Amino acid sequence: MIQRLLRNKEFKIVSKWTVLAFDAGIILFCFVLAYLIRFNLSLNFDTGMFWKQLPIVVFAFIISFVVTGSHNGVVRHTGVKDVYRIFNAICMASIALICFIMLNRVYIMVPEFTIPLSIIIINSLLAFIGLTVSRYFFKSCYEYIISNNSSVTKNIIIYGAGESGILTYHTLTNHSKMKVRIAGFIDSDLQKIGKQINGVRVFDKSVLTEEFVSLQGVSEIVFCIQAIEPSKLRILVNELVDLPVKVKIVPPVEDWINGELKLSQIKTVQIEDLLDRKPIQIKNSKVANDFDGQTIVVTGAAGSIGSELVRQIVRYNYHKLILIDQAESPLYDLQQELKQSGFHNFIPIVGDIRDKNNMANILQEHMPTRVFHAAAYKHVPLMEANPYEAIRINIMGTKNLVDLCLRFKVEKFVFVSTDKAVNPTNVMGATKRIAEMYISCRQQENKTKFITTRFGNVLGSNGSVIPLFKKQIEKGGPLTVTHKDITRYFMTIPEAAQLVLEAGAMGKGGEIFIFDMGESVKIFDLAKNMIRLSGLSYPDDIDIKITGLRPGEKLYEELLANGENTLPTYHEKIMISKVRELDYKVVRGLIDELCVSNLFFKESIIPLMKKIVPEYVSNNSQFCRFDAVAKTSVEPLKTHLLKPIKQN
Repeated sequence: MIQRLLRNKEFKIVSKWTVLAFDAGIILFCFVLAYLIRFNLSLNFDTGMFWKQLPIVVFAFIISFVVTGSHNGVVRHTGVKDVYRIFNAICMASIALICFIMLNRVYIMVPEFTIPLSIIIINSLLAFIGLTVSRYFFKSCYEYIISNNSSVTKNIIIYGAGESGILTYHTLTNHSKMKVRIAGFIDSDLQKIGKQINGVRVFDKSVLTEEFVSLQGVSEIVFCIQAIEPSKLRILVNELVDLPVKVKIVPPVEDWINGELKLSQIKTVQIEDLLDRKPIQIKNSKVANDFDGQTIVVTGAAGSIGSELVRQIVRYNYHKLILIDQAESPLYDLQQELKQSGFHNFIPIVGDIRDKNNMANILQEHMPTRVFHAAAYKHVPLMEANPYEAIRINIMGTKNLVDLCLRFKVEKFVFVSTDKAVNPTNVMGATKRIAEMYISCRQQENKTKFITTRFGNVLGSNGSVIPLFKKQIEKGGPLTVTHKDITRYFMTIPEAAQLVLEAGAMGKGGEIFIFDMGESVKIFDLAKNMIRLSGLSYPDDIDIKITGLRPGEKLYEELLANGENTLPTYHEKIMISKVRELDYKVVRGLIDELCVSNLFFKESIIPLMKKIVPEYVSNNSQFCRFDAVAKTSVEPLKTHLLKPIKQN
C-alpha cells in the first residue's frame, strides 16, 4: 500500500503546508516536554500561564519557518542546507521570544505574561533535535521502501575519501531509482583509514583483492580523486587488472552542473584518461585575429580532423565558411549537427578535390583567403593495395588545390599531413610526403603562404585502433594487434585540430610544423587496458591475437626524417621542422611525371615514387621488390634532389 502511494506522483512530494503544520506540531510537543523537564517531569507549574504561552510560542516559530523557508525543502532529499535552515528558524524564533518577554516586562503588552529563559533554551534544543530527526527519519523510511522495491542492485567502492568522494557517496545513495550499497572507501591517508564516513568504513588500497571484491559483491570502483594525473590514474587502474570490476571516474569539479555532481556525469574511465600526456592548452591564441573577417575553406570537412576543424572554426568571427567533402551522408550529418548547435554561417558543398574545374568554380565564386586541406586517403593497407587512388587523391588532389590557391590568390594554405610521411614505408606515407614536397616547390613563388602540419594518430578517428578495439570487445574478442612491440603516438581530435589552427595562424609560409605528441604508446598495453576498463580480464575473458604487421606498416612511427631537426615556436607543443631544401625544378618535374604516369603507365608509379622520395623503403609489402632497383638508380639522383641544409 505504502509503495503504491510512493509510486503515485501525487504522494511523492508532500505539500509545504503539510510540512509546516507537522513542524508546528513538533514545536508544540517540544514546548510541553520542555516544561516537564524544567519541573522534574511533574505538573507543578502554572497551567493557566502555560496555555497563554503556547499559542504565542507556536505562532513565533511558524513565522520563523515561513521567513527562513525551512518547510520548503523536499523531505526525502534532506541535506545539510535543510538542517542549517532549521537551525536559523529556531534561533530566530527563540531570539524573538526573548525580545518579546523583555519588552513585555517594560511595556506590559500581555499582562502577567513571561516564560522562564531556561524553558526557551530547553525548547530550542528539543525543537532542533525533533525537527532534524523527524526529517531524516522520513528520508530513511522513504529510501528503505524505495530500495526494497528497486530491481537494480550495485555494490560500489569509492576510491578517494575526500570531499569529492563524500559528494559522490551522496549522489549515488540519493538516487531513488537505483539500489546502491557503498561497500567502502579507499584512501591512502593514514588518518582516515579504519574510520567511518556516513557509516561506511575507509580501507587501505591493499584490501582490493579478488577475495574482498567477491565477498562484498563489488561490481564497480569509482575514482573520486580530483586533478589526478593520467600517469597516476594508469598506475591505479593497472593495480586492478585482476579484479572483475568496472572502473569509473568522477569529472573535475569545474565540469559539474551548477556546482552539483549528477549521476550521469560519473563515466567509465576512457582510454584517453590513461594516456601519459597532459591536455594541450593554448593561451593568447592568434587564431581569432587570423580568422577575423576571413573566408575559409575546409576540404575533407566531414572527416575526423576536418569536422573537428569546422567545429572549432565556427566559433570564430569569420566572414564565410565553405565545407567541401565528397562523402554526402557524413557532410549532411555535420550540417545538421552545426544547425542544431545554433551555427548557420557555413556553406556545405559536395565536391571532389580531383575535379579541378569544379574546385576552380568554387574558389572563383567564394574567393577564400584561408584553405585548410584535410581531404586524404589515409588507411595504410588499403592504399598499399590501391596506389592509383592514393596518388589521385593525396598527390593530384593536393596539387590541384595548391595550383588553384596560387591562381586565385589565397593568402594561406594549411596542409594536414601525417607522421607516416617521415621515412615512409608505405604508399600512403609516400604520397603524403610527395604532397609536402610539391607544396614546398610552389612556396618558392612567394604568392600564397603554404603551411604544412605533421602529427601522429588521433584518438577515435575513423578507422583508428580504439574504435576497432571497442567493436571487438562488444563482440567478445579477440582483440587483434599486428605486433606485440608496435607503438604509436596519440593525440585527441580536438587537440590536433586546435594545433592545426594555431600553426596556420602563426605560419609565415614554407614551414612544416611538428606537434609534440608526448610519449609513444605500446598498442599491446593499450589493448590490455581497454579490456580492463570494460570490466573484463585478459586473457580469461578476452584474448589478444597477434596478426603480424600489415603491408606497409611500421613498427615505430617517427615525426622527423633523417637529416631534419626542429626549431621552437612560441608554443611549446608546436615546433618547426628544419628540412633539407629541395631542387625544386627537378622535384616538380618528377611529380608532374608521376601524375601523368598514374593515368597511363601504372606499372612505373612505385619506382617513380621511390625516385622522388629516396627514403621511401617498402616494408612487408609487394613493392619491396622495387627497393633494390630504386637504390641503385636513386643514389646519383639524391645530389640533384637535395641541397645542403642552410646554416643559421
